[in-house]
Amino acid sequence: MDKFFEGLQLMGIGLATVFAVLLLIIFLGNLLIKFVNKYVPEDEAPKANAVSAPSNAVDANVAQAINLAIGKLTGGKSKAEKIERI
Repeated sequence: MDKFFEGLQLMGIGLATVFAVLLLIIFLGNLLIKFVNKYVPEDEAPKANAVSAPSNAVDANVAQAINLAIGKLTGGKSKAEKIERI
């Protein structure tokens, strides 16, 4: 019976250690996110209307249909920045 309680004690210590390490990871991750958002500048935003390229031009109706399909699939959260033929 003594070994059983020793096993439970070791299991409790192990669970507490894992819990503490996970909390530390969450805390440090949040600090890293705040640091990066505050001190690292964001890249320039892409051009708003880069739908058609001169060499690989896509018909305006096709581009509009693709954008509507993407909008419907993503619930309006996303749109195509560049559409070109390959």
